[in-house]
Amino acid sequence: MKPSLYICKMEQQNNNQLNIEISEEMADGSYANLAIITHSHAEFVIDFVSVMPNTPKSKVKSRVIFTPMHAKRFMKAMVENIQRYEAANGVIQDLEQVEIPMNFGGPTAQA
Repeated sequence: MKPSLYICKMEQQNNNQLNIEISEEMADGSYANLAIITHSHAEFVIDFVSVMPNTPKSKVKSRVIFTPMHAKRFMKAMVENIQRYEAANGVIQDLEQVEIPMNFGGPTAQA
């Protein structure tokens, strides 16, 4: 895995262009409405989950593992893209301002 990363960096430096391919299956994407972020001293792990109404169990749809440096770069890229989106489309309402029940209108869990 590291050699291909090194090759990509070398190609990017030499041609100032990076060629990235995506399969049809990957291009379809996965819907997620929950992200669970954990970290250790060496990595950040983001699990993307799709939580659906009236479903007692949810599955992780995708897991992305970053080095701390790449996690910070990702955070900066997200902030920049959200700022661009809001400049074009208006301010995104913060979830803390919107009441969304965890059961999405389904039955309430009981112990």
